[in-house]
Amino acid sequence: MRLRNIGLLLGALAVVAVPVSGHAQTAVPAADIIDKLAAADDTTPDVDVAALKQQAADRVKAKADAQQVKRPLIAPQLTKLTQVRFDILFDPDSSLIRPGSYGMIGSLADALSDPKLQPYKFLIVDHTESGGRRDFNLALSQRRADSIRDVLVSAFKISGKRLVALGLGEEQLQDANKPAAPVNARAQIIAFGKPDVVEPKPAAPAAAAKKGAAPAKKKR
Repeated sequence: MRLRNIGLLLGALAVVAVPVSGHAQTAVPAADIIDKLAAADDTTPDVDVAALKQQAADRVKAKADAQQVKRPLIAPQLTKLTQVRFDILFDPDSSLIRPGSYGMIGSLADALSDPKLQPYKFLIVDHTESGGRRDFNLALSQRRADSIRDVLVSAFKISGKRLVALGLGEEQLQDANKPAAPVNARAQIIAFGKPDVVEPKPAAPAAAAKKGAAPAKKKR
């Protein structure tokens, strides 16, 4: 709750500093986020984030799957991973997070700071509803995913090594039957396996550290 309260305070300060229209939203409780994400498998899933970004960019550039209704998911494997969906409000066509969403980011920070989730790293995936230019929506969603990650790292001190940001624009519609529906703009935090661990260097043998030490006497 401490980090969530910090988020609410940041949101209040933002309201004073930059008056922005928009309503406060109900944050997903940190306990619910912990319960869902803690059920993730220990094994790292086979997800190549760089390849997904390139694949999405290529599909948009080629104007493939131009039909909005029932457009196929570009990353169906993500739907099988342990995740929590949540809402973050942004200024229109911007990656600037609205003050009403800082409580939600605080809940995420509380959850990620819990010992049950400390060993894991996560994907923060942002989406947009369908409308306007697909290339703009793809770039916008990446900036928004980066923005969520940046706030978690800078304001809430979550290790950047645990968070990977991915924007998929309208290439992974969450309700393909209603491409323009607001549900398609929801974000996700997805359990993405354990963070990389640096192997400790082997300690030097104690005998080698003592130069000139007399050799041990052999037993007769």
